[in-house]
Amino acid sequence: MKIGFIGLGNMGAPMAANLVAAGHSVTGHDLAAAMPAGVTAADSAAGAARDAEVVITMLPNGDILRAVAAQVIPAMPAGAVLLDCSTVDVDSARAVASQAAAAGRHAVDAPVSGGVGGAAAGTLTFMAGGPADAFATVRPLFEVMGQRAVHCGEAGAGQAAKICNNMILGVTMIATCEAFALADRLGLDRARMFDVVSTSSGQSWSMTSYCPAPGVGPKSPADNGYKPGFAAELMLKDLRLSQLAAEAADADTPMGQLAMQLYERFVEDEGGLGRDFSAMLPRFEGRERH
Repeated sequence: MKIGFIGLGNMGAPMAANLVAAGHSVTGHDLAAAMPAGVTAADSAAGAARDAEVVITMLPNGDILRAVAAQVIPAMPAGAVLLDCSTVDVDSARAVASQAAAAGRHAVDAPVSGGVGGAAAGTLTFMAGGPADAFATVRPLFEVMGQRAVHCGEAGAGQAAKICNNMILGVTMIATCEAFALADRLGLDRARMFDVVSTSSGQSWSMTSYCPAPGVGPKSPADNGYKPGFAAELMLKDLRLSQLAAEAADADTPMGQLAMQLYERFVEDEGGLGRDFSAMLPRFEGRERH
């Protein structure tokens, strides 16, 4: 396919590189990042979109997505697909989809799970919203950039799935870190706690696959000084999106709200910026006794 790719940062660059390696023709644009090998540079977002069958965006937030979409949709050929892989608010995803449909183009919102490592390895999971025929068009690209893509429904459904998933992840990581900190105070060996919880009713992905305690369970960022696989500030972004969506939908999410507040404090006031989101464990274990 002929692909335009806008946003070639830590996630976008390896995704674009995998598309080039699979034989696709990729023209890219980024305000700051260098082009990966094999990607042709365009001088504007519209230039990257011109003549493209699919335009992929990987951008920081909904406001930037809306601004970029306003530039690229008119430049895209009729019937082309705008595939947004950013994590943004549901309203922005739906607004861009409406704009694309009005212009005779298609839009798929498909945020990802798997982080920078998954982007480099081509093992991302995509949660997609949009028309079924547009999803079918871009499915071969999902198969290059990832290992799984789920069509979740109409426009905005991909973003909804991502923020619901990550709200669970934020809450369960905090609970896991709290439990390890409590186990420490009770004199319970961390490895024995892991052995029990990872095969009992308290088990979760945060415990069994991404354990926040160094030296326990499979290798995780905890074993690398909490250098981020998924940064705490990105978890905070997703939790904020979940609470924006909850407010708009009049949904009651008290645990999501509390998780957002705790990550907010951790990132903004307690040195969590630039650390993995599992570094909540040293945050809890370092708390003074009262």
